[in-house]
Amino acid sequence: MTEHLLQISGNEPQAGDGSPLDAITGFYRAFNARDMNALATSWLDDERASMDNPIGGIRLGWNAIREGYSILFEGKAEVKVAFEAHSTQGGQDWHLFVGRERGFCRTPEANLELRIRTSRLFIRVDGNWRQFHHHGSIEEPALLAEYQRMIFGAPLSAPA
Repeated sequence: MTEHLLQISGNEPQAGDGSPLDAITGFYRAFNARDMNALATSWLDDERASMDNPIGGIRLGWNAIREGYSILFEGKAEVKVAFEAHSTQGGQDWHLFVGRERGFCRTPEANLELRIRTSRLFIRVDGNWRQFHHHGSIEEPALLAEYQRMIFGAPLSAPA
């Protein structure tokens, strides 16, 4: 395991070496630019891919994940985040980034500072790193409720 603080906003130059670091940098570049085509090349286009976060909910498969990003990108809120890695570890065909996303959610009416616990797992498929799983959580109930209000118009209710 490699432990260090590494900030990735997507604005960093990529090494062009096909590394996991290039893969996660490309993801944040695409996310912050709301570039769905670039996001599609970041994720594994497979039903096994999964995402679980406060806005997208639990989504299985690239098509469902794409739908979650579409809801976010097509709404009135602008969301930009940078990833701060607290640890990274990997093997020949997998790499895990664990840390926090910090950034903002902005609408014409409000601006919110985001703090999201985040993990992203990439796997190597046909020589290319693809995101296989993402989990994000907001520890502060008031922050979570306000973030959901800005995206959806109201906080999401807990499942019954």
